[in-house]
Amino acid sequence: MPWLVLGLWIAVLAIASPFASKLADVQRDRAIDYLPASADSTQVAKIQDRLPGGEATEMVVVYHRDGGLTAEDKATAADQIDRIAGAHRLTGQPQGIPSKDGTTLMYPVASTEPGQDEEARDELVHEVRDMAKGGDGLSVEVGGEGALATDASEVFNSLDGPLLYTTAAVVALLLILIYRSPFLWLVPLAVAGMADYLSMGVAYGLHQGFGTSISGQSSGIMTILVFGAGTDYALLLISRYREELRRIERPYDAMAAALRGCGPAVLASSGTVAAGLLCLLAADLNSSRGMGPLGTVGVLCALAAMLTLLPAILVLLGRRVFWPLVPRFGSTPKARRSLFTAMGSSAGRRPITVLVGGAVLLGALALGALNLPGSLKQADSFTSKPDAIAAMETLAEAYPERGTQPISVITPEDRADDTLASIRGTRGVDSAQEGRTGDGWTEISVLAAAPPQSAGETATIEALRDKLDGSYVGGPSAEQIDLKDTNARDTTIVVPIVLLSVLLILVVLLRSLVAPLILVGAVVAVWGAALGIGGLVFGPVFGFEGTDPGLGLLSFVFLVALGVDYGIFLMHRMREECLNGAEPASAALTALRTTGGVIASAGLVLAATFAVLTSMPMVPLVELGFVIAVGVLLDTFLVRTYLVTSASVALRRKVWWPGGLSRAPQPAARQERQPEPV
Repeated sequence: MPWLVLGLWIAVLAIASPFASKLADVQRDRAIDYLPASADSTQVAKIQDRLPGGEATEMVVVYHRDGGLTAEDKATAADQIDRIAGAHRLTGQPQGIPSKDGTTLMYPVASTEPGQDEEARDELVHEVRDMAKGGDGLSVEVGGEGALATDASEVFNSLDGPLLYTTAAVVALLLILIYRSPFLWLVPLAVAGMADYLSMGVAYGLHQGFGTSISGQSSGIMTILVFGAGTDYALLLISRYREELRRIERPYDAMAAALRGCGPAVLASSGTVAAGLLCLLAADLNSSRGMGPLGTVGVLCALAAMLTLLPAILVLLGRRVFWPLVPRFGSTPKARRSLFTAMGSSAGRRPITVLVGGAVLLGALALGALNLPGSLKQADSFTSKPDAIAAMETLAEAYPERGTQPISVITPEDRADDTLASIRGTRGVDSAQEGRTGDGWTEISVLAAAPPQSAGETATIEALRDKLDGSYVGGPSAEQIDLKDTNARDTTIVVPIVLLSVLLILVVLLRSLVAPLILVGAVVAVWGAALGIGGLVFGPVFGFEGTDPGLGLLSFVFLVALGVDYGIFLMHRMREECLNGAEPASAALTALRTTGGVIASAGLVLAATFAVLTSMPMVPLVELGFVIAVGVLLDTFLVRTYLVTSASVALRRKVWWPGGLSRAPQPAARQERQPEPV
């Protein structure tokens, strides 16, 4: 049987291989892949694709000299722009716009050559940068929406390799420390790698079959989930398998007993994560909605690998894979007082005190969320400054009195003249110019009087949307407004759905209402505390100028879905002990002693995998990775070990209300075997 399972996995991976290798080809990081599906800015981007020449790549070439531009500088700029116009099909002849202080000259440049082809867009941006060169005190920077998209795409494309290697290295190091074996750590790590490869093939199939959007962010999160969640399942299974090997002689029979013992908990925990992630399908934001299916694919592929391939390999390798700490048949683990025994004892002596103290601590930490910086601007989205951001900063300093980033208005072709006149009469508009026409639509480029992403420009965009009935208002700044508004809307819709889905799964699994409410309440408290810690460090320590609008929703979904995992491991073992005759208080402490080590190990691995995101060069990824990693650690070492255990001890039978365990008298307690420390 193990050989058959191994053969089936080899066949499955062989079938998935051609598809997995194509995942990078369908990864898209254009604005439309992140924008809300129903927003004005999304409609603008879609219609622009259908205009003559397709989607336009818009750039701004910025010439700057601190002491003021010389006549030679201006001649150089004009010559370089002419060469760019001669080499590429531009939408019009660029005109230089000097700053009032004479230090800066900007040339808006747009081309429809690349269309929707991201590689062609990147090539165009690089060619423009190669042709626009400074020197001898003259600085030349290429910014604008197209250049920013190229810089962001290169950052995301650079994540795939480092993210995978760093995650694998972190998991390998932790597994070596946990297992203290030169061989055992290789097995779950190799299986996780195979699961990740399979998930890439399945994700490609989802894209081809259902049009699921795949971005650099969602594919990176999928890899994190495969290694993080998959390793968690492996730790639980291997811990139970090692325990059974001391009671059962044949490894095959011991593995069967281990799967019977922890399989339901693993299935329930993975189902909870999958259900939570699939709730993101209710989101209007394309990036969030696409992350749901991809994250679910990662978790389910990890589950399939850890419940089939991992057991098969472990059985084939036998007991020797645990060397030098081989669990001999009939042996008993070395008795020692573990950290979790001490934790359980303290929670058992004063459960109410521990519960109240922990709740107060989490509440105090959650107050730090009030210190979270405002919405993150495009210019602050990178941890290291690319050329496009440097150009934006130069423009903001040199042109404080005007907008330097176009607002795109798409209006019906037969109303273009009226719309143009209405735009020019709108307060806050500096200038407006009619652009391309096609497919029944006309494009109008608008410059606001206020700088990009300022309160003044936001007011101008909102005024245009209120005034221009039947037209769409988009562009980079409008996209940021839509992202913020849609994230707020998605949060109010997705959060209740996630809570209800997770609660229903827990009720079915634990045959109780009180225990699921405790677990769900605990993970919500952890989420608030983790965001609060983020508020205390993002600005003062990390120097971040803003918070990604999607941080609250995504961190909530991941922390609730993943955090409940550990509650399931603990509560499922507690219920198992109660069914076998233990008193509820004793069952809670026994469950903590038995699963505490594996929960701690799993929590460390999961936190470490998400912490890998903090080394990435994108502020949204750093913030998301930090909040989830901190939340997992709080959940592992405070909530599961102290608060859930103390609540279970304090409530006793009531924790299983209204199930049978809350009413029926328990049979005489069986002789409990000594749990093996992990």
